Amino acid sequence: MVQFTAEQELENNLIKQLISGISQWTYRRDLHTEDELWENFRKKLEANNKDVLNGVPLTEQEFRQIQNQLQFPNFYEAARWLSGENGIAKVQVQREDAALGTVRLRVINRQDVAGGSSSYEVINQFKSNKRSLDDNDRRFDVTLLINGLPMIHIELKNRAHPYMDAFRQIRKYLKEGKFTGIYSTLQMFVITNGAETRYIASAIDTKLNDQFLTKWVDHENQPITDYLEFAQEVLSIPMAHKMVTQYTVIDNNRKSLILLRPYQIHAIEAVKQASMQSKSGYVWHTTGSGKTLTSYKVAKNLLQIPSIQKTIFIVDRRDLDQQTTASFLSYSENDVVNIDETDNVNDLIKKLLSDDRTVVVTTIQKLNYVMKRFADKEGTKRYEKMTQLKLAFVVDECHRAVSPQKKREIEAFFRQSLWYGFTGTPIFVENKKSVLGDLPQTTEQQYGECLHQYTVKEAIHDQAVLGFQVEYQKTFDENMMDKIIEESHPQKSFNLDEMLLEEKEELLPKDVYDREDHMLEVIDSIVNNSRTKLGFSKGAGQTYDAILTTSSINKALNYYDLIKKVKSGETDIRVEEKTKRVLPDFPKVAITYSISENEESSSQEQKKMKEILRDYNEEFGTNFTLETIRAYNRNINDRLSRKKEKYLARSEQLDLVIVVDRLLTGFDAPCLSTLFIDRQPMQPHDLIQAFSRTNRLFDKYKKYGQIVTFQKPEIFEKEVKEALILYSNGGETEVLAPSWEEATDNFITAIEEMREIVSSPAEVEDLNMAELKKFIKAYQKLDRAYSSVQVYTDFTEDKMGTIFPINKDEIEEFHGRYKNALEEIKEDEPDIGEVGPIDIFYELESVKTEEINYEYILNLIQAFVPSGDEEYELISKVDQKAADEVNQYIDQLAKSNEKLARLMRHLWNNIQQEPENYRDQNVSNLLEDMIQGTSYEVQQEFSDKWQVNEEELAYVMENYNPKKKHQNGERELQRTADYSTYKEKAEEPVSKLKYGKVMRKELDEVMKEEILPLRRQ
Repeated sequence: MVQFTAEQELENNLIKQLISGISQWTYRRDLHTEDELWENFRKKLEANNKDVLNGVPLTEQEFRQIQNQLQFPNFYEAARWLSGENGIAKVQVQREDAALGTVRLRVINRQDVAGGSSSYEVINQFKSNKRSLDDNDRRFDVTLLINGLPMIHIELKNRAHPYMDAFRQIRKYLKEGKFTGIYSTLQMFVITNGAETRYIASAIDTKLNDQFLTKWVDHENQPITDYLEFAQEVLSIPMAHKMVTQYTVIDNNRKSLILLRPYQIHAIEAVKQASMQSKSGYVWHTTGSGKTLTSYKVAKNLLQIPSIQKTIFIVDRRDLDQQTTASFLSYSENDVVNIDETDNVNDLIKKLLSDDRTVVVTTIQKLNYVMKRFADKEGTKRYEKMTQLKLAFVVDECHRAVSPQKKREIEAFFRQSLWYGFTGTPIFVENKKSVLGDLPQTTEQQYGECLHQYTVKEAIHDQAVLGFQVEYQKTFDENMMDKIIEESHPQKSFNLDEMLLEEKEELLPKDVYDREDHMLEVIDSIVNNSRTKLGFSKGAGQTYDAILTTSSINKALNYYDLIKKVKSGETDIRVEEKTKRVLPDFPKVAITYSISENEESSSQEQKKMKEILRDYNEEFGTNFTLETIRAYNRNINDRLSRKKEKYLARSEQLDLVIVVDRLLTGFDAPCLSTLFIDRQPMQPHDLIQAFSRTNRLFDKYKKYGQIVTFQKPEIFEKEVKEALILYSNGGETEVLAPSWEEATDNFITAIEEMREIVSSPAEVEDLNMAELKKFIKAYQKLDRAYSSVQVYTDFTEDKMGTIFPINKDEIEEFHGRYKNALEEIKEDEPDIGEVGPIDIFYELESVKTEEINYEYILNLIQAFVPSGDEEYELISKVDQKAADEVNQYIDQLAKSNEKLARLMRHLWNNIQQEPENYRDQNVSNLLEDMIQGTSYEVQQEFSDKWQVNEEELAYVMENYNPKKKHQNGERELQRTADYSTYKEKAEEPVSKLKYGKVMRKELDEVMKEEILPLRRQ
C-alpha cells in the first residue's frame, strides 16, 4: 500500500518554506485563538501609530471601536476597506479623553511592501470556537497575517486526497460562518494536496465557484503546482503582499473581489518594465481571458512611474454603449486612483492640463477635437504644456479603437507619449491590413514588440477559458444545392457530380440564405435542438443564453418576426413540449445594434424598432423609446450578462439576442454559452473575437463555448481552422472540442468498455471489491462521454438503443448501482485516498440527480437583502416576479422536503417583512444557523428522552450514513445510556431488554425524518 506524507508533515514543511530564505515570514506558534490574534494586532497597531497616539496607548473601549470596524459582513466589504485612503487602510477612533479628539490609525499600506511598518506572520492550527451550542469547533490549517490581520488562508490535504477536498473544506467553513471576526479580513484562499495547488479570491460559500480556482504559471506560462514551489513563487514577500493589495480588483457591480491570474500579473510587470525604458508595445491576451481587467490594472499601475504624468485609456466610441467604461468605473470605485470619464472636450482639456495624476477614459473622437482646438495655438504656454505632456496611452481592442493613421497624428501632437495596445487577435503578416502609404499593417508595426503573450491554447490548458465546440449545420441537402446552383446560373453549365462541396458552396447566391424556409430551419435548430447547449437540464432561471448573428439589420428584424410567429404557432415550426416544460416562455428575444448601424435606416426600420421596444417594455416592465435607444442597448447588455443580482431571476432574463456586429467584440457574459451564426465567414480576427463571446468560465456544466454555423459549412470550417491556427500558435486541435463523429466513437467505446465489466445493471451486485472499482471508473468514463455527446445538435433520443448500444433507462439503472458501489468502496476503505485513481468525489454530469438547485434560490433571496451603505429602495428591490419565483421554488421544495422548505419559507418571509434586520447578512449562513438550531433541538430532545450522552449522540448524528447498518460511534453511545433515569422520566418506558433496540430504531427514524432532510443541499 502506498504511504503518503502526513498532512501535519506537509503543514510543517510549508511553514519551514515560508519562514526560511527570502520568504520573510515569522512563525508565531503562540497564536491559536481569536483573543490572541486581536491582542497581537493591537500591539502592531500601536507600534505603527506611535506618532498619532502621541504616547497614549489605546484603552479597552477604544480598541473595541477598532474591533467593530474590522469585523466585516463579507470579504467584499473588507476589500473595500483595504483599498484605503491613498493606498493606506485606516481605522478611526474617538478617544475616551475628549482632549485627544478623534484619530485615524494606519493599519496596512498597500505600497509598503516589506517596509518598516509591515509585518508578516504565519500561524497554524487556529481554533475557531463554537458560535453557538449546536455548532462545531474547527481548526484551520495555515494562515498568513499582514500587520496582524489574516489575509491569506491555506487549507492542506495530503496526497492521498484530491486537492478539491481542501476546497470543499473551505466551503464548509464558510457555510458554517467560521471566517468571521478577525478572519473576515481574508482576501485569498489557497488549497493544496502537496502536488496540486490552486488559489482563489475569498467569497461567501454560494459564490465561491471552483471554476475560478487558479493554477500559478511562470513567465513562460509553465505551471507551478507543487505547494512548496508555489509558496516560494507566490507566498514569499513581497509577492504575497502584492497579491492581496496590488493584484486584487474590487468589482463594485458584482459586489465581489477579483484576484488577478498569473498571466495578467506577468503582463502588468512587462508593461511596467517597458515603460521604465520608455518603450511602447502590445499585449496579446486571448479574448475571454480578462483583457479589460488587465488593461485597467496597467493603466492604474503606470501612474506609479514618476516620469508618467497621466494615463489615457482609449475606448472605441461603440464601447461606451457596451461594457468597457462601465467595467472601469466599477473596478475603480474603491480604488486609489480616480478614473475620469470625460463628458465633453472642455472637460478633457481641463483634465489633461491639471496636475492631478489620474487615469482618464476617453475616445479617439474627443482627442481629435482636442488637437483641432490647439491647431492654431502654437507658441502659447498652454500649447507647449499640452504637447509636452508625458502620457501613457492604454488602448483596449487596440485595432478597433485607434487606426494607424490616427495614432500617428496623436503621436505627432503628444510628442512624449508611450503606447500600450491590448488585443486578443493581433494583426499578423498573414492577415495584414491593406497598404495605405507607409502606415503600419500589423500590430507590431503599429505598437512595437509583443510584451506578453497568452494564446487561446495556453488559456484553455490553464482552464482560464473554455475550448470551442463548432458545428457546421446545413439547411438543405446536396441535391437541393445542385438545383439552386443550376437555377441561379442558367447561362453556365457545370459538371456538378465532379465538383467538391466547397466549390459548390462558392457558387451559391447569397440570397439563398435569406429565404424563409432556411430561416425557419435555423429557428427550429435554436428552439428545439439546442436544449442541452442552453443548459435546460439545470432548470428555469439557470439556463444559458445565446446570440444569433446575421448579415444585416433587415435580416435580424425578419428573424425577430419569424420567432414571434413560431412562438404563437403561426408556422409549421413549433416550440416543442420538451422545451416548454422547462421554459414555457422560451425563447425571450431582443435585437440590439449600434446607433451608427442605423443612422440611415428607413422609416420602416424605425417603425419596426418601436414595435420591438413595445414588446421589450411589456416583457420586462421597462419604458424605453427610440430616444433612449442607448439605454435600451445597455439594458440588454446587463440582462444578457446577468452580472447584477436582479437578473438572476428567470423573469428578468433574455434567452436570445439577435445582432449584426454589436456584442461580437468586447462583450463579457459568462452565462452566454452559444453563438448561432447565419452569415458568411468573417475575417480571422473577427471570427475569433465573435467565438470568444461564448467561452468564458461560468459553472461546471458549461464545458465549451459553442458555435453553430448555418451557411456554407465546408468553407466555414476551412476558415475557422485557419483562424484558430493563426491565433493558437498552431494548436487548433487543442482548442476545438471533438467532432460529432469523434464524440460518437468515444461514447460507443465507453459503453463497450463498461459492458466488458458488467453486461447489465443487475450484475453489479455480484462484483468483488476490485471489480467494483473497475466498474466505478468505467461508469465515470461513460457518464462523461454521454454528457459530451448530448450537446451536439445531431444527438437525438432515438439514437439511444440504436446507434448507441444502451438506452436511457439502463443508464439511470447503472447510475443507481454506481452510487451504491461508491458507498461500498467508502465503507471498505475509509481512507478515500487509498482507492487509487478513482475519483470518489466525481460529480455525475449526464444524469440530473437533484431537481432543485439550492444555491440558485439562496442567491435569489440574497438579492432582497440590503448591503453596504446602499439605501433599501422598496420599488427597485422588491421585484414581484422574482419574489413569485422564490415562492414557487419553496412550494416545489415542500413536495419533496417539507422540513427544509418550512425553514426556508420562515427565513424568506422574515426578510421580506423586515429587510433592514438582515442588512449585510449572508442568507446561506442564516439558513445554516436555522438548520443547526433545529438539529440541535432534535438532538437535545432525543438525548433527554433516552438519557444518552449528548456529545456521543452528536458524533453519531454528524457522521450518520443511512446506507450503513452500523453507525460510527454507535457502541460508544450505547455505553453512555442511563436506563434507570430513562425509566423514571418516561411515561411508558420500554423494558430494559428492549431499551437498546428501540432507542436505536428511533434514532434511525429521527435521522431520516427530522435531520437528513435538512442536509439536502
